[in-house]
Amino acid sequence: MDKAEIREKYKQRRRQLDDSEIDSFSMEIANRSLELAIWDKTYYHIYLPIRKFREVNTEYLLHILQGKDKSVVLSKSDMSTGTMKHMLLQENTVIREGSFGIPEPEDGIEISPELLDVVFVPLLAFNKDGHRVGYGKGFYDRFLSECRRDCLKIGLSFFETEPFFIHENRDFPMDYCITPKKIHCFKNSNLYL
Repeated sequence: MDKAEIREKYKQRRRQLDDSEIDSFSMEIANRSLELAIWDKTYYHIYLPIRKFREVNTEYLLHILQGKDKSVVLSKSDMSTGTMKHMLLQENTVIREGSFGIPEPEDGIEISPELLDVVFVPLLAFNKDGHRVGYGKGFYDRFLSECRRDCLKIGLSFFETEPFFIHENRDFPMDYCITPKKIHCFKNSNLYL
């Protein structure tokens, strides 16, 4: 199965989830994140969900981060260049839906990707080696290439591993992927509590 077929398969699987399942699974993913020993870090990058794509609702995870008084960073996409800027979320940050229905900060204090300690990564599917299938535009692969090598990349998925795809060399593997059922670990690590 090629990546285009996998994308369509998982978009269809998401469409089959009703709103209460998305809500429940998203809360389980956020609660499961507490099992990882990642909470001593400073800068956490998170995406806000694109509702029409029925993504994991990261608002539960955002509440955990804010409750732990962490520095939260959001992206603002530039569709013409395929790049993202990263803005510190503050009390006065205005969030608006930008291109493609992506909730984004209007402006703010820009944070270098090199400062990020943890990045929560959106995806459609992932395999047993921690490689993900996204929407195919390469925004996150370009972004992750700018992060430090020790920055933790944590995927969020409603579904378990997809065995039927092979990654490309330019893909950045994740360190972990959190699903409602478990945490998948893709490298030797002692980050579990």
